[in-house]
Formats: sequence, structure tokens, C-alpha cells
Amino acid sequence: MPMRFERFLWAMPAAYALHICEEYGAGFPAWMNQHMHASMTNPAFLLNNALFMAIMLSLSTWASLGTSRLSAFLFLGWASGNLFWNFIFHLATTLIADSYSPGLVTASLLYYPISIWVGVLAVRDGRLSPAGVLGAFGIGACVMMFVIWAGLWHFHIP
Repeated sequence: MPMRFERFLWAMPAAYALHICEEYGAGFPAWMNQHMHASMTNPAFLLNNALFMAIMLSLSTWASLGTSRLSAFLFLGWASGNLFWNFIFHLATTLIADSYSPGLVTASLLYYPISIWVGVLAVRDGRLSPAGVLGAFGIGACVMMFVIWAGLWHFHIP
């Protein structure tokens, strides 16, 4: 029996949880402050990620239990921002800083391939068209850019 979109999408929050552990354990907030001149504290990092995980789990539940295109689109939009585009972020910051961006390992090994495969399954299983997947990924890019802009350089949680 082939893997279905509704089951495999749970790989995204699982990968996100592993990624948070890698980032926190490797000192991502301090790395961002040092190399990217951001303002990030450990409590802010944990609060942001707890909120983002709650949103992802809610959207995962909706998309896995329902059959609507909207649930798949919103799930993939949010999840692609947190995973696929976060992979791009870690790759870019590693290159810019010429230093390992904490989170790059899980982003490379998990985020990139899982994001692509969930998009493929969404199309294969009829939950989204190819244009729908690209649109969701586009929304995810906008979400990620806003989170980076707002969370790292403009709005600071103590």
C-alpha cells in the first residue's frame, strides 16, 4: 500500500521537533546574535517554536482528517515556511556567515526531502494541483520572510 498524503504529512511536525532540538542544543539563538546581528533569546526561541509547533499540529490534524483542498493548502503553506524555506534560510546563513548555522543538518537531511515528498503526495493523491503546491510554497516563503524580518530584527520577546 503506497504512502498517502494524510499519513506522510506527519513527518513534517516530527522533523520540526528534531530540528528544534538540533537548533537549541547547538546554540542557535546565540549564533544568530553573533553572526546575523539578530536579537534572539533562548526563551523567545522556545516560545516562538512552541507557538509554531501548535499551529503546525493543528493544521496537520485538519489536513490528515479532512479531505478539503483548503486544509491541504493551508497545511502545506505553513509547513513549507517552517521546513522547506527554513532549509533555504539555514543554507544561506551558513554561506553568509561562513559558519555552521545550527539546524543545517536536520534542515538538509529532513526538511528538504520531506517537504518535496509531501508536495508530490498532495498532487498524487488529488489534494492539490501542481499549481496549488507551488502556491502553498509561495505562501510559505512569504510567511518565512515575515517571521525572519519580524522575529529576528524588529519585534523582540524578552
